[in-house]
Amino acid sequence: MKTQQQLLKRIRICIIVIIVGLFISGATAFPLETEIGWLTKNMQLLPVSAQNWLNSIYLALHKTNIQYPYLAYGTDWLAFAHLVLAVLFIGPYRHPVKNLWVIQFGMIASVAIFPLAFIAGGVRGIPVFWQFIDCSFGIICMLPLFIVYRNIHELTALYAKQGIIVPAV
Repeated sequence: MKTQQQLLKRIRICIIVIIVGLFISGATAFPLETEIGWLTKNMQLLPVSAQNWLNSIYLALHKTNIQYPYLAYGTDWLAFAHLVLAVLFIGPYRHPVKNLWVIQFGMIASVAIFPLAFIAGGVRGIPVFWQFIDCSFGIICMLPLFIVYRNIHELTALYAKQGIIVPAV
């Protein structure tokens, strides 16, 4: 059986990965046109269908930002939501057992990416390969969340074995 310190270390490393991932997702949602422009110039290794799709996205963003710059405000809010969600995971970093619900929330959100990607992606005409790329974020996030979830349960059992009572939040 793992020690309390080993479990807390594993939990915290995984939560840091989640926080950093959410922060990067949020921070990179602000300069979309610049990022997609860079990708279109450096995508020689991608399949032609992906290159065409990224070129199409870049042209749409570029034209939209010239004619309707206020529409980017929507992605600013998307970025903000990712940054706020990153802050949410500070609770389980500090007190994993008390904040198990945050991990469960993250796991539900990770699974919910799939129907959103396939339903909204189909309605919006997003290519299937791109929908799978979007779904990969749910899988990538689910891995550390599941490790955290499992380790919190081990930590809870260890506390119970030691007679430690963790008060509810």
